[in-house]
Amino acid sequence: MTSPAELPTKTPGTPGTPETVEATEAAEAAEVEDTLGRLVERGYKFVHPRDAEGEIITIVGVRVHGTVVDVVRLDAEDEVTAMRMPAEESDILAPSTLLWRRDGGMREVVDALLDLPEAPEPQVRPHGAAARGCWVRGNRGQAKWLRATA
Repeated sequence: MTSPAELPTKTPGTPGTPETVEATEAAEAAEVEDTLGRLVERGYKFVHPRDAEGEIITIVGVRVHGTVVDVVRLDAEDEVTAMRMPAEESDILAPSTLLWRRDGGMREVVDALLDLPEAPEPQVRPHGAAARGCWVRGNRGQAKWLRATA
């Protein structure tokens, strides 16, 4: 039989101790906050689709600018999808035409998305044209209008 004195002990700073787990979680939370902050600074608006019970399914950031719509979907820190599509796309959550797409971890995907060049403004805008933006599908048949940021 092993006595308590013979059991291996964990010292602070050793992987798996409460202190290191807490520090790791704090660092991950700071990275998420920093990444979302960079998206907000760039003009992304966020919607939070929910399931029938009201639980958030994912976080979706949308930015309409120039002639394109940029969308980033954050399902988990290591499960992020970003897309760029033409502004005329009717369903930005399931687009039929993509100009660019990246899947992967949050930092890698968001960095790549924010590195994309700005889209040019449309050359001709008809007199009296409606405000630019797009509709984002919501819960129970509801939709939300997101105006263009540039």
